[in-house]
Amino acid sequence: MANMYAFLANIAQGVGVLYFMGIFLAVCVYALWPSNRSKFDTAAHLPLEKD
Repeated sequence: MANMYAFLANIAQGVGVLYFMGIFLAVCVYALWPSNRSKFDTAAHLPLEKD
């Protein structure tokens, strides 16, 4: 039983790492995609604009 638990725990850890790595890469691709540059430039300059 302990071996089965260790086996399943290792699989869960591996799947979790792959899942979060995929999310991280997706966020990086979204942030660095060229068509999103204008949106991020506009948002970066919002604090500098007068009300």
